[in-house]
Amino acid sequence: MFFSIIIPLYNRPQEIDELLDTLTRQTYSQFEVLVIEDGSVNDAKAIVETYADRLDIKYYFKENAGQGFARNYAFERALGDYFIIFDSDILVPADYLETVRNYLHEHQLDAYGGPDAAHESFTPVQKAISYAMTSPFTTGGIRGNKKHVGQFHPRSFNMGVSRKAWEKVGGFILTRLGEDIEYSIRIHENGFKIGLIPEAKVYHKRRTSFSQFYKQLHFFGRARINIYKHFPKELKLVHFFPAIATVGMIGTILMNFIYPPLAYILDFMVLLYFMLIFFHSWSVNKFLKVAFLSIISSFIQLTAYGLGFIQDLFKRVVFGGNRK
Repeated sequence: MFFSIIIPLYNRPQEIDELLDTLTRQTYSQFEVLVIEDGSVNDAKAIVETYADRLDIKYYFKENAGQGFARNYAFERALGDYFIIFDSDILVPADYLETVRNYLHEHQLDAYGGPDAAHESFTPVQKAISYAMTSPFTTGGIRGNKKHVGQFHPRSFNMGVSRKAWEKVGGFILTRLGEDIEYSIRIHENGFKIGLIPEAKVYHKRRTSFSQFYKQLHFFGRARINIYKHFPKELKLVHFFPAIATVGMIGTILMNFIYPPLAYILDFMVLLYFMLIFFHSWSVNKFLKVAFLSIISSFIQLTAYGLGFIQDLFKRVVFGGNRK
């Protein structure tokens, strides 16, 4: 099996350097790498060229059109039997491709997704952000978990698509705002089999600051409404939970001024919730600082997603907007 690894890139030369370095260590060598520079001002051509003697690598520069269409550009030029899509802000374990190849030989999958985790080299903030995105107390622990609600939808930071599926379904029709979920829904609707490969994990750096993390999660909340506009049946009750939690926390703050006796009960419930996060993160990460930071990252994860979800719910659904 020959893999085509596809990496869209926009103004992140340092990230691609770290990612490509991990690809030179793969125990399975039958792969090519396609880096698609999506109209970057700070391009990575010089960095990519330094790997020419260590990787079967191709570099393309195109006008900016967004990550979804950058991937389409690579699909049309890829030679592989299977396309693997990575975000530029990941590190790939040395046995990743071997793990995927072995799994696909035993289990027929036309598309797959894999989980993410925090690398030991990550900063405490990055580890706290990783915790917030994988914790049972925030996302329900369903990202990269076999126990998920409804059909599994691979996420584009770690996603594979067979050439056969691409030839029938085509590429991305959205370039942002939930484009990976929309794409996996179409793959599934065309009769192809999609699944999770639990052992095919990557180390996802995500964002390096809480302000960047807030912007990203606010975007994710809006993206869920964008998916709803295309596939109404894909909006589940679980997707409302961050919005409900956000409204609940705002209501708790207001209740301290309106009716303190009730506020004491609500304050205790919120305190208990964040104490659970603290001790669970401490047990997982074995680091007191990360446990404290996990309270902040979990609060951001819920409220940023919730506010983005509420914003576009009213803007695009309640008030009938139709922007895509």
